[in-house]
Amino acid sequence: MQELPSSVDPARFALCADAIAEAARELALLGWTPATSSNFSMRVNDELAAITISGRDKGRLGREDIMLVDMAGHAVGTHARPSAETGLHTQAYRRLPHAQVVLHTHSRTQSVASRLFAREGVVRLEGWELQKAITGYTTHESVLDIPVFPNTQYMPELVARIDAWLDAGKPLHAYLIDGHGIYTWGADMAEARRHLEALEFLLACELDLRRFSA
Repeated sequence: MQELPSSVDPARFALCADAIAEAARELALLGWTPATSSNFSMRVNDELAAITISGRDKGRLGREDIMLVDMAGHAVGTHARPSAETGLHTQAYRRLPHAQVVLHTHSRTQSVASRLFAREGVVRLEGWELQKAITGYTTHESVLDIPVFPNTQYMPELVARIDAWLDAGKPLHAYLIDGHGIYTWGADMAEARRHLEALEFLLACELDLRRFSA
């Protein structure tokens, strides 16, 4: 049972929980959340975020499958356990003020691309018209780098690598984790979904180019 602190409007939490659950069910239908994988969150206010409870089937989520965490990733008002990767969500909210929604999926395309490009450490997208689906990009004559970070079960190490990328002043709209999947975000659910779907398409195109040019 989720007990809401006084700082949270129940209507706001319900809106966030319902939006997360709906998006998760739709992404599950695409096959992007196999075996209870993936996690999704939405900023509730400056101090708290709503996030999927660990281990739940993402194709069957309801409001009761969403919980609150603070920006340090600690559960708030519940004994439920958030995803082990909650720190990556809260990092996005701390470091990227425009981020209101974070989506993490494990599609086949994302997972294969993460392995194929791990040695290079980045997927360089260049010349694709659909790059314009990413906020801030207005032409195919641009370069969109999606870093690929090494996988680890120790989240502070992964958080530190992402912090280092941001501290170097490099643009960050999404990232892959080797052998894992993708993280992306947006100013609202529609923008986050647009980024996720565009990057899924672009990664598939890059995989096809590699395959056909081999």
